[in-house]
Amino acid sequence: MHKTPSGSSLGPGGLDLTQTFFKPINHAAPPSPTKRHTKISVIGTGNVGMAIAQTILTQDFVEELALVDAKADKLRGEMLDLQHAAAFLPRTKILASVDYAVTAGSDLCIVTAGARQIAGESRLNLLQRNLSLFKAIIPPLVKYSPDCILLIVANPVDILTYVAWKLSGLPSNRVIGSGTNLDSSRFRFLLADHLDVNAQDVQAYIVGEHGDSSVALWSSISVGGVPILSFLEKQQIAYEKETLERIHKEVVDSAYEVISLKGYTSWAIGYSAANLARSILRDQRKIHPVSVLAKGFYGIDGGDVFLSLPAQLGRGGVLGVTNIHLNEEESHRLRNSAKTILEVQSQLGI
Repeated sequence: MHKTPSGSSLGPGGLDLTQTFFKPINHAAPPSPTKRHTKISVIGTGNVGMAIAQTILTQDFVEELALVDAKADKLRGEMLDLQHAAAFLPRTKILASVDYAVTAGSDLCIVTAGARQIAGESRLNLLQRNLSLFKAIIPPLVKYSPDCILLIVANPVDILTYVAWKLSGLPSNRVIGSGTNLDSSRFRFLLADHLDVNAQDVQAYIVGEHGDSSVALWSSISVGGVPILSFLEKQQIAYEKETLERIHKEVVDSAYEVISLKGYTSWAIGYSAANLARSILRDQRKIHPVSVLAKGFYGIDGGDVFLSLPAQLGRGGVLGVTNIHLNEEESHRLRNSAKTILEVQSQLGI
């Protein structure tokens, strides 16, 4: 497939005008070899992949963006469409190809490729349709970028993150699933809406499976530093557990609602993935609820399983998992969530 990178070639034969147009100053040294050149590759240019790519381009933290997809014409069209917006965006070199060689030297590879989720379909039911794709995607990514971090977005994300870890041979800290980062954002939005505050002032996590068995950590929710449930108890303000469960159910059902209305989700996951990419590549060491190798945490055992826990992210990938307090019910639900994933995962044979 023909590639059209951002470059300085004009005229017959692709004449390079850089040396003619710009005259170097005297006594100049070449660029420092330590200068960091950041590259992200996005695998899959469907609605989710392009939302991620577009959001990354607007946030000015990457010098090169590579797109990969099996549909050559659509891929080239998406690349050109983004390149034509160059005057309105931070300078980024944009490449695209059906050949995974275009991803060479990536710091972060974001995998969105997969079958589209059908309205009402459980994320776990997507597994068999997406498993074979990963066998064709992950090995070449690691071949061309052996030092990369993998960020898996395709669903069911927890199991596919495990699959990517197994197929890649990478250390577990460099294989991350987008997990419940978006679920937690939805959770914070709903809580903020109920309390009429800014969602950024709400500290709240959804953990476990990105799906039906996810766990809302009500015991650790705070607003402006004030723990909500303990505050209500101290003030002797009654609340109904059914109300809490209803809010959590809204979080779980929200993606299905969007899919039923517009056919797919894209913008929220685009912002979520770009947010994770920034935290990783800028070494921000922020805490995100993402899918990580969870064995040994919070009493989770029985096998290697990836599910979402609040984790610190940086240039090395997963730097650690926070020791957040879980009450007995939350711990029990989290272990059950792990069992749900392991039951399906055990059928993979890898």
